[in-house]
Amino acid sequence: MRRVLILCTHNSARSQMAEALTRDAARRAGLPLDVHSAGTEATRVKDDAKTVMAELGLDLSGHTSKTLWDVSDAQTFDYVITVCDSAAEACPVYPGTTTRRHYPFVDPSGGSLDRWRAVRDQQRACFDAFVHALAAGADAPPSYADSPAVPVA
Repeated sequence: MRRVLILCTHNSARSQMAEALTRDAARRAGLPLDVHSAGTEATRVKDDAKTVMAELGLDLSGHTSKTLWDVSDAQTFDYVITVCDSAAEACPVYPGTTTRRHYPFVDPSGGSLDRWRAVRDQQRACFDAFVHALAAGADAPPSYADSPAVPVA
């Protein structure tokens, strides 16, 4: 089973949403993935993230904000995906077997629920394409901007 880590600064919004969306896409594709999220700092999962994910039927109520060092086997991921520029800069070095990707998303914090939904929907398209590529035996797209959003059945 491949392991995926989604890394952001606070593990409070973008990485939490991306973790749930990636798990959901993998489930729909029948692709076994072990998906985690973490931050360079731990805070709390934001209520607006919980709200917009619940609209898709994805429950973040059991999620907690954690750092990379709170994740088991933190150095054994097949993919490490950073979703903000700060995390990309602070991301530790991984062994040669880890593929790093940087899929930056706007921080929806402090914005309206419509802004949260826009980021969520952009992430959904991105991580659906990510899972679709892996399910097809391809490598993860180098950039979500370069990859067509492919719905996962």
